[in-house]
Amino acid sequence: MDVTKILGRRHRIMKAVVTKKYGPPEVARIQEIENPVPKENEILIKVLSTPVTSGDARIRGLNVPFGFKFITKLMFGFKGPKNPVLGVVFSGIVEQVGEKVEAFGKGDAVFGSKENMGCHAEYLVIKESGAIVHKPEKLSHQEAASIPFGALTSLKYLRDFGKIKKGQKILINGASGALGVYGVQLAKYFGAEVTGVCGPSNVELVKSLEADHVIDYKSTDFTENEESYDIIYDTVGKLDFSKCKDSLNKNGLFLLAAAGLKEYRQVLSTSFSGSKKVVAGVALFKKEDLKVVVELIEQDHIRPVIGKTFEFSDIVEAYKYVDGGHKVASAVLTV
Repeated sequence: MDVTKILGRRHRIMKAVVTKKYGPPEVARIQEIENPVPKENEILIKVLSTPVTSGDARIRGLNVPFGFKFITKLMFGFKGPKNPVLGVVFSGIVEQVGEKVEAFGKGDAVFGSKENMGCHAEYLVIKESGAIVHKPEKLSHQEAASIPFGALTSLKYLRDFGKIKKGQKILINGASGALGVYGVQLAKYFGAEVTGVCGPSNVELVKSLEADHVIDYKSTDFTENEESYDIIYDTVGKLDFSKCKDSLNKNGLFLLAAAGLKEYRQVLSTSFSGSKKVVAGVALFKKEDLKVVVELIEQDHIRPVIGKTFEFSDIVEAYKYVDGGHKVASAVLTV
């Protein structure tokens, strides 16, 4: 028996959360698969923390807005995910670099996002040009992993889609969720007056993020309080434009982080008529934007918020928590 070959093979095997078909949390199983091998322009990362995001849960369960199941299957796979290892965010240590990689070296602490997934594993590979940066020393790996999904999405919506300006009034629905906690902090950085909407148990959290006003949605309907806003940012896909329209100022924007066919029809119709617009789109994660987020972290404009942590082996429980619809900030796996 060749012991060297056996040990070499073990070195090439890693544990990963494998999802071969769409379905409930139980379809996600930890299995042993081969380690990825970096190409000349790629980096091999030893993953230490990775979140289970609402996006991961939507793909796993095919829980997508009405009218988007076929498109989702076309993009990700018809019978199950083409890449069975989900997860779009990571924090970890550089294990190996390709010969053409210049900005990173073995042992570097890094974090970022991998748009074609693969982060729910002990190792992943990512191109040097991808959304990967050095991790700020002030952050733990769990804290770093909690940031990119919410911060990059809200940065895209507020800065690029919403064109947020100093002095504007913004209402953020789902202010205690992964997008919301960073949306509040980013809106404050941009100089807006921020109203956060959340459940009663998360009011103090949203206040701690320096929201100017916090509304408990169980006791108060903001559409009936006679206040109006320049931007209403719905991070959870629970609001209806027709009901919120009167709460928008002239030229106000209704930003939707989750939208179905009905909402995209409203995007189209409001683009041609009326002063109040519905805006939706896809937030792609880019290295340049992640560098902006790192700078804001270093300047204490953004701080990480972790709602709950799970061991890697508890992936099913993590998905159940996310599927529950009341996730606070990020649910982070320790790998």
